[in-house]
Amino acid sequence: MPRAAKKPRKLGRPPATDSAETRRRILAIARETFAVHGYEVTTNRDIANQAGVTPAALYHYFPSKADLYVAVLEDAQSLVSTRFNDAVSGRANFLERFDAVLDAAHVLNGEDPSYARFLGAVRIDARRHPEMRVALDEAQLPTQKFVVELVEEAVAAGDVARSHRSMVLSFLLTTLAGLTDVASDDLRHHRTAIAAAKSALRGSLLADPR
Repeated sequence: MPRAAKKPRKLGRPPATDSAETRRRILAIARETFAVHGYEVTTNRDIANQAGVTPAALYHYFPSKADLYVAVLEDAQSLVSTRFNDAVSGRANFLERFDAVLDAAHVLNGEDPSYARFLGAVRIDARRHPEMRVALDEAQLPTQKFVVELVEEAVAAGDVARSHRSMVLSFLLTTLAGLTDVASDDLRHHRTAIAAAKSALRGSLLADPR
């Protein structure tokens, strides 16, 4: 008697061998979906359908939409801080280090602009959903810590005057935040913004008024 054909298995709770890959796929799809539609409009069902898993499987990885959102942010911040740390390795001074950070941001944006779009969207979602603010602030600590340490090392090396520490820190944080907003959708605009930031740090962005 012939054996009955097996029905295709719908992706519910995956075996351990597929678990890490499925989680990565969910995070990537969630990052793009949250970036485009924002936290409020996006649903777990939307993400599950795009990831090819059941809503129940999604809850196996992330108990709630808020947990998924924070996980996406933690994943993005981990990658960004790793890229930035790799970029400054072996650089001799502050200007060379921040140039390398800006270049690394441009490369990442060219590889996958959803990172920049998502990080830009987080600032909007955090204002709209204050109940998530603490978790989102904690998730962004790696990159913020990196920038603070970059400035502290520059002050210690004499590349930045101690009296200018706060201004330089604010300038760097604002520049990096700006690169995740409108500039991220156009690589040429993104590169031009980076060139402007480099020139501003060197005092050569504006024409000599004399």
